[in-house]
Amino acid sequence: MCAKNAMEEFEALLKESFEIDTPEEGSVVKGKVIAIEAGQAIIDVGYKMEGRVDLKEFANPGEQPNINVGDEVEVYLDRVENARGEAQISREKAKREEAWDRLEKAYAAETRVDGAIFGRVKGGFTVDLGGAVAFLPGSQVDVRPVRDAGPLMGMKQPFQILKMDRRRGNIVVSRRAILEESRAEQRAEVIGNLTEGQIVDGVVKNITEYGAFVDLGGVDGLLHVTDMAWRRVNHPTEMLNIGQTVKVQIIRINQDTHRISLGMKQLEADPWGDIGTKFPIGKKIHGTVTNITDYGAFVELEPGIEGLIHVSEMSWTKKNVHPGKILSTSQDVDVVVLEVDPSKRRISLGLKQTLENPWEAFARTHPVGSQVEGEVKNKTEFGLFIGLDGDVDGMVHLSDLDWSKPGEQAIEEYQKGQMVRAQVLDIDIDKERISLGIKQLSRDAAGDAAASGELRKNAVVTCEVTGVKDGGIEVRLVDSGLDSFIKRSDLSRDRDEQRPERFSVGQKLDARVIAYDKKIRKVQVSIKALEIAEEKEAVAQYGSTDSGASLGDILGAALKKQGN
Repeated sequence: MCAKNAMEEFEALLKESFEIDTPEEGSVVKGKVIAIEAGQAIIDVGYKMEGRVDLKEFANPGEQPNINVGDEVEVYLDRVENARGEAQISREKAKREEAWDRLEKAYAAETRVDGAIFGRVKGGFTVDLGGAVAFLPGSQVDVRPVRDAGPLMGMKQPFQILKMDRRRGNIVVSRRAILEESRAEQRAEVIGNLTEGQIVDGVVKNITEYGAFVDLGGVDGLLHVTDMAWRRVNHPTEMLNIGQTVKVQIIRINQDTHRISLGMKQLEADPWGDIGTKFPIGKKIHGTVTNITDYGAFVELEPGIEGLIHVSEMSWTKKNVHPGKILSTSQDVDVVVLEVDPSKRRISLGLKQTLENPWEAFARTHPVGSQVEGEVKNKTEFGLFIGLDGDVDGMVHLSDLDWSKPGEQAIEEYQKGQMVRAQVLDIDIDKERISLGIKQLSRDAAGDAAASGELRKNAVVTCEVTGVKDGGIEVRLVDSGLDSFIKRSDLSRDRDEQRPERFSVGQKLDARVIAYDKKIRKVQVSIKALEIAEEKEAVAQYGSTDSGASLGDILGAALKKQGN
């Protein structure tokens, strides 16, 4: 019984020794280099198992293999025995497993890892991280685009792991993150030694449309184009060149973003200091046009001092013309100071004020009541615009075109480009308006007639028939020239005689004024009213019908008396 127990105990110990000494496939094991031959290292991994590994697997990128007989190394056991009866082992796979363990710890701790760029692939590069291969995107190589990555190949340097997936074997790293962190530390150190208001030397590093970046010794500051000089600078290249050393003043430092604003003009005296005494309102000065916009033109009065000629102050007469049609850049001009605002650094200038106001000149040479001649420039719904001397326009209102015709009708007789004569009725220099009249050059027959009482109510007027209509007749008063219309019911006292067709064009007749509107110059006349009035007068003069005489007898007697 004792012998049996001893045998079982021996077998268990033997099995346990086998399990301990026999490595497991797919694991990393330790081995000893027992020989080096034919570019391979022969390694004893225990349990009388040997395997071969190419020497290149023991070399770092760009270096020679560092392996000697007797060295202990870790290898990856793929198979316990291959077709040659040897263990199938790999140093690279062992390094990869070791590397993944190390890299996962570094990724979790957000620490840097060392590696070397050894190949170029689509979209970036491959990096050896000491046994594991990572992908370096092209955008993560440097803070700026890299044109030639040759100097970086094979060089051991730090990287930051951005993403890794062991199951898929993917690792993404960044060199740019390391550089940005280093730059940030360097910037913080340099910025810590700078103060606002400090004057420093710098080197122009880059020039853009809006300014220049100046290197202050490890940190860049922006010199905006508006802070280069007190005068207008259209483009930074007018003053600076890349590589030029300049003296600048630190205007602002943003501690959060580490952005630095610089200035050059701040090193010179502010020309706006005594602007009010140098350029009093009303002073006429000489300047140079520096810039033209849609709303006006900027004129440099002296270095660093510019004023604006608003488009409304450029010409007395050209109201809707682009400033570029009147002035050109670099042109020398005389201007008048209109307004000065030192707080806003603005000077308003006038160009037209250097010339005589054309409305004042017109009023001096063409007083109210004088006659002028000009070309019809435009026809509008309210009148005619006439071009006059001095490049000014005068307007003839519809009501001043004709004494007798409505303005809407009278304006149709005029055409654009036609030369006409008119009388100056009014000149408003402040509002730049000249009122003209055409009808004032002819006699106002209707006005004269109204003034003399010829058109008073119940006055008898002689008319000439100008048209026969179904509803009545059109007539023109012979003396005043006014037109009127006598409707059918006013053609006669006798209903049978109220027929328009009994009248003919050109026929003259008498009628009585029943209404006259001076404002609209409209007169109403009636034949019927005249007949009734004459009848009443005859009755009153020759007796009443109560005497036994008929109305016909009375009228006949009256006519006979008039005939005698």
